[in-house]
Amino acid sequence: MSDNEPSLRRGGEPWDPQQYEKFSDHRLRPAAELLARIPLTSPEVIVDLGCGPGNVTRLIAKRWPAARVYAIDNSEEMLARPQSNSTDIHWEHADIADWVPTEAPDLIYSNAALHWLDHHRALIPRLTGCLRARGCLAVQMPLSWDLPSHRLMRETLVNGGAGGQPLGTQELRTSAARKWVGDAEFYFDLLTGTVCNLDIWETEYLQVFEGEDAVLEWVRGTGLRPILNALDDDERAVFLTTYRRRLREAYPVKPDGKILYPFRRLFMVAVV
Repeated sequence: MSDNEPSLRRGGEPWDPQQYEKFSDHRLRPAAELLARIPLTSPEVIVDLGCGPGNVTRLIAKRWPAARVYAIDNSEEMLARPQSNSTDIHWEHADIADWVPTEAPDLIYSNAALHWLDHHRALIPRLTGCLRARGCLAVQMPLSWDLPSHRLMRETLVNGGAGGQPLGTQELRTSAARKWVGDAEFYFDLLTGTVCNLDIWETEYLQVFEGEDAVLEWVRGTGLRPILNALDDDERAVFLTTYRRRLREAYPVKPDGKILYPFRRLFMVAVV
């Protein structure tokens, strides 16, 4: 995994919480499974990095009601969603890339957020270094780079224009080609020797969707967002026409109207 490739993935484009939450059940399941593997019994300070609309933050606060919970996100649109009435959740607009905790946490929890940032070789140890003794870093990131949906996303930028011409800028195409999450062994090697307990695993979810363009709707909520925002109106229309057709071919509708969309995720729970 290279830390030297350019990336537009963390940019400041506005998020669409309604689009993101169209598949809330599929997005919540890995978050809850990560939460269930955290070994702490009574953490006092918890940080939810990349909290989004706060669905998981509320689960965290419910599991540890005595804790002070900080919910951090760089999207004002996400933070504007209805929030918990709990006075022990502190909602903060901040960028994970330069975030520094106001008090050392017992738990840093991050579900489907850190893949938007570069330089994991420095980022992950920095986060574990923020923890109190016996504190825990719990992270989940999508392993979507190799999926047909994301491969076709990159290919459509390269050859999806008229006559097979590229779309967007070279910077955009280079950014889209970046593999944003390393494999499990990368993170194992990165953390081994610096934490006292490390649990890393992968899970593939066979997500069942309905509707001919369901996969397109899924990626529009996350991975496709920076690409669409970087294209002008004409290129965006051309991209979507070609990409939609290719997705329909890669993920055909079954006789019962369902589409199968396998999706793999990486989990790690590190105790310092």
